[in-house]
Amino acid sequence: MRLDKWLKVSRLIKRRTMAKEVADQGRVEVNGNKAKAGTDVIPGDTLTVRFGQKVVTVEVVRTEDSAKKEEASSFYKIISEERIND
Repeated sequence: MRLDKWLKVSRLIKRRTMAKEVADQGRVEVNGNKAKAGTDVIPGDTLTVRFGQKVVTVEVVRTEDSAKKEEASSFYKIISEERIND
């Protein structure tokens, strides 16, 4: 599944266009490598996403085309969450 679509379906980022922008700005890494919106993600991949002053690292658990809001958090497992102070 494409990275931008997975970010939207998992609700880590609410809109696919925003997910594409974040990925294309180099703020997302898949398995330690900078990723573009079209990068494929599979269960077991590790994603690191920078949200302003926050960095979230998650493991991909599921990749399905759609999910109910209540199921969204089952798409990933949070590995770490930290604040960055510049």
